[in-house]
Amino acid sequence: MGYFTERQELIELPSSVDEEERGRIDAFLGLLEDSGVGRIILSAVKSGTGKGGRPARDHCLLFAAILYAFAFSKASLRDIESLTRYDLRFAYIMGNAVADHVTAGRLIRDVVAPNAKQIFSSITSAILRTMRLDGRRMVYVDGTKIEANANKYGFVWKPLTFHERITATANAIILGNGLIPGYKPEGLITPQTIAEALSELSSRGDPGDAGKALSSLLTKALEYEEKEAICGPGRKSYYKSDHDATAMALKADYYSGLGSNMHAAYNVQVAVSMGIPVGYVVSQDRSDIRLLREAIESCVGSIGGIPAAVCADSGYGSLEAYSYLESMGIRSFVKHQSWEGCASGRCPDSCRYEGGRIVCLNGLEAKPVDVPGRHPKKASGAFFEVRGCSGCPFSAYCRRFTKDPEGDARVFEVSVELERLKAESFANLLSVEGIEARVNRSIQAEGAFAELKQNMGYWRIRRRGLANVATEVMLTLLGSSLRRFRSFLSTGKPPASWKAPEGMEPQRFKKPSPKKLSKKGARIQAKMDAYRKAKNK
Repeated sequence: MGYFTERQELIELPSSVDEEERGRIDAFLGLLEDSGVGRIILSAVKSGTGKGGRPARDHCLLFAAILYAFAFSKASLRDIESLTRYDLRFAYIMGNAVADHVTAGRLIRDVVAPNAKQIFSSITSAILRTMRLDGRRMVYVDGTKIEANANKYGFVWKPLTFHERITATANAIILGNGLIPGYKPEGLITPQTIAEALSELSSRGDPGDAGKALSSLLTKALEYEEKEAICGPGRKSYYKSDHDATAMALKADYYSGLGSNMHAAYNVQVAVSMGIPVGYVVSQDRSDIRLLREAIESCVGSIGGIPAAVCADSGYGSLEAYSYLESMGIRSFVKHQSWEGCASGRCPDSCRYEGGRIVCLNGLEAKPVDVPGRHPKKASGAFFEVRGCSGCPFSAYCRRFTKDPEGDARVFEVSVELERLKAESFANLLSVEGIEARVNRSIQAEGAFAELKQNMGYWRIRRRGLANVATEVMLTLLGSSLRRFRSFLSTGKPPASWKAPEGMEPQRFKKPSPKKLSKKGARIQAKMDAYRKAKNK
């Protein structure tokens, strides 16, 4: 009796997908056909060379298989090859053809990546049409940081401080020895300047200690210039194994490490409408505050125009964001950065825009004033003065950061335009429509990331380089949309949205407590006084 070679008669295995699954796949292929993405792919594919070799794969069907893999698996290139070999669904899509990982990677790199935005908007708009969804009514924006595929300990900081130090040293040598006629010190010295000075010093004979110093500085200047060029103007770090990744603090260990545990990561912004991701941005920026405009513009092709309203959290509340929304005629449901403090009453704004005026917490009107010898810190800022602070129950809180806690007047800087736009958005958020938008944002925008991370295990990016990462994120989001599309095929129901019950009234924040705020202001004032005394010793 053979232990390994004796075979038993096998039951007959299925040779094709069942009828129900075939219907879903046909609907998926029909969706791609209606989207027009086939023309985009074929126009990007280079014509055949006619030099023989293995027959080329059908690029459109291969793209369909890749997209289907992103919808139901982690979709590494090896996974895609394995699925086309052994999974009946992918055999049905590919017509029993097999694509290896090299072929799939080449299609993603050479065809999909250069046309990622167009492919995403074409397929997403087709999904919205098929599901009969109006994507322009309200768009929800949120962001997250996803860890990059880079060595954790291989990050490099932008060496601006070190560059400034060698600049001072080099300038002293050049000026002290008169090496460059008419030389004016540079902000950050360039290797060309050091090389010119070193050449002049060498032409005079023995360079001596100054020549050795300049040679060492030249090596450092070349190193620093290369690192600064890789970082670019908008960030201060990069990673050796992925130059486009930036050092960021991730939520997974933000609180345990108090923000000191840095990881290679990318900032991913997603715009969601009616439960479908309609726009995305992959950025190297560690903050969300400058990315709202780009996130909104990324969804224009998918929803067929500018959205009517945008809802986002307080991470996007800035004058630039509010001004952009107003200029585009978009209703703002964007929280301002002090929203939580105002909502809880623990740390409200000390002034607000009301009826065309700037008023303090006690309702006293502030008047514009010029302060000799002082200029506003912000371009849109202006100085205002409030009188009548003596005896005001909020005085200790409003004056908590001032050197003089007493007095009948308080001068502060405020941007009237920002306060006006904040007030408009604030009123929208407290309305019934605003309550509905806030609830749906937590369900849809944050839910999109929850689905990717928790359900699909997408905690770490697999590709490297900003363009490749953006393509991977695009395919991953399309996979999420296709899962919702399959659910729609089964139930005939679009993704659900929370509806405010009838009779709901607009929200009202409770009034701040003067007693609690006064105690808080007194505590802060005491700490500020102790700090000033210690500093003056």
